[in-house]
Amino acid sequence: MVLTPSTMLDLGSVAPDFSLPDVISGETVSKADFADKPLLVMFISAHCPFVIHLEEQLAAVANEFADRVAVVAISANDVESYPDDAPEKLKAQAQRLGFNFAYLYDESQEIAKAYTAACTPDLFLFDSSHALYYRGQFDASRPGNDVEITGSDLHSALTNLVSGGEAPSDQQPSIGCNIKWKAGNEPDYFG
Repeated sequence: MVLTPSTMLDLGSVAPDFSLPDVISGETVSKADFADKPLLVMFISAHCPFVIHLEEQLAAVANEFADRVAVVAISANDVESYPDDAPEKLKAQAQRLGFNFAYLYDESQEIAKAYTAACTPDLFLFDSSHALYYRGQFDASRPGNDVEITGSDLHSALTNLVSGGEAPSDQQPSIGCNIKWKAGNEPDYFG
């Protein structure tokens, strides 16, 4: 596990297109399916201790807003080296947590690269025109730091967005496990 912060993509950036298989339904889900609706894109995985630490609360917050904000989770980890993130394991995670949103599998890792995703969890919230409104942490809780898991950062951003408010001025990077890139497929945005 390599402790990795999110890249903090520039606010206002347009959400990259995606068209990926949903591990739950087997159907293809695309960004175009959510035209004119705010969009939360969450890069997560089934095995990452940082995701496991907050997965129940993350699912609860995403489910709470799913009627007002389109939500998709995406896993891009290399499943050859990390079989616990294979699509059937992701589906089991989604069912266990009661996801009422799509959980997509980015086998090529090209979508993760397009979003400059770096870690799990890595969260990107876009407004209804799909301009980046918030990116960063769920909250300040991390495994072992004894900070209560509240989801306050993401919840506040979602609340502000759906009520027409300004984006939070203090946006802190997420911290988590690095995305498990396939050999030779590492992105160049790490310098």
